[in-house]
Amino acid sequence: MAQTRKASRYIVPVAVAGVAAATIGLVPALAASGDPDLPEITAQQLIEKIAASDTQTLSGTFRISTDLGLPLEGLTSGLGGLAGGMGGGAGGSASVDPSERLTQLVSGSHTLRVAADGPERQKLTLLDGSDEYSLIHNGDDVWAYDSKSKEVFHEKAPADADAPGAHDGPKGKELPGTPKQLADEVLKAAGDTTSITVDGTAKVAGRDAYQLVIKPKQSGSTVESVKIAVDAANGTPLKFTLASVEGGKPVVDAGFTKVDFSKPAASDFTFKAPAGAKVTEGGAEKAAGEEGDPFGGQLPEGLEDAFGGFGPGLDSGKGGVNVIGEGWTTIAKIDTGAPAPRTDEAPKEVQGLLDSFGDKVTGKFGSGTLFKTKIVNALLTDDGKVYVGAVTKDALVDAANAGK
Repeated sequence: MAQTRKASRYIVPVAVAGVAAATIGLVPALAASGDPDLPEITAQQLIEKIAASDTQTLSGTFRISTDLGLPLEGLTSGLGGLAGGMGGGAGGSASVDPSERLTQLVSGSHTLRVAADGPERQKLTLLDGSDEYSLIHNGDDVWAYDSKSKEVFHEKAPADADAPGAHDGPKGKELPGTPKQLADEVLKAAGDTTSITVDGTAKVAGRDAYQLVIKPKQSGSTVESVKIAVDAANGTPLKFTLASVEGGKPVVDAGFTKVDFSKPAASDFTFKAPAGAKVTEGGAEKAAGEEGDPFGGQLPEGLEDAFGGFGPGLDSGKGGVNVIGEGWTTIAKIDTGAPAPRTDEAPKEVQGLLDSFGDKVTGKFGSGTLFKTKIVNALLTDDGKVYVGAVTKDALVDAANAGK
């Protein structure tokens, strides 16, 4: 147990590296062939169209590919020996708990089926060959089922999950009341640091779509662009692509290959645990303290405030996080109050992991270790300060040197 607690100190950089994918979320998208001829539309009009969209029902299949630029082979081998301390089951099998199972979406390519019928019924199925992992929200119940292990997870949805405003925004923040107000807020938040344009049209899963492109104007950001394909008929986002300045594969490319906006059958959301299946009951008291979104989750303490978003609009001044800069080059500084753990004290299986994607850096601030992904970088100084953001290595070192 002591080794597990000690090892967990060295898992923090891994969590930092994965935060970007966690905060991006699953925005359905993908599959293009041909550019449809659509009426011209301005960026603000397209934002208003997205805000006015009231899609309550849909079903379809989409692919999500994530490439954070992590040395995943080293990551897998480095964490293999820690499965027992990280919720892994016997033989290192994945947990059926959705808060743990869906983290696999932060790497590789996956195919998912989705269905939704308003705020009370949603279903997501992760396909893996002939095996399936399904997450079902039906009224008061949230179920997860792993066909491979024959394990079931069940949890009662929070009592206020479908109350007005429950799904308005993060941590209960209400969105502006009208599409025009929302569009104005988005554009105001972007300010002088962001370029928002409409860049042509696309065909996505057989649907005509406009392409909204968001780009930083500032230098020093690791974000090259965010591109969202928006259904021309109903304003529903159909494609989300996040590209890094490093080039290569997109950091996130998620997209519908099939989509239908008609009402799914009620039976799609019905679930009964198979005979003999092991059923794990989730804590109702835990659910009551969360957001009422069965597909959501909590970021590590401190990092949640640092990554309320990955561009303009980052939350500040909470949870001991000091925010440096603005817009796309925002950096969160977290003072842990304790010297960084010495990597030579780390368990052997973790040592190779840290060495594989952590670089030693020096500057006026002293010395530290830089943990890199294609989108989020983090500098952990030897005196226990963390500088993290969707910015380049030089921007982090400059912030540390400034001693802000």
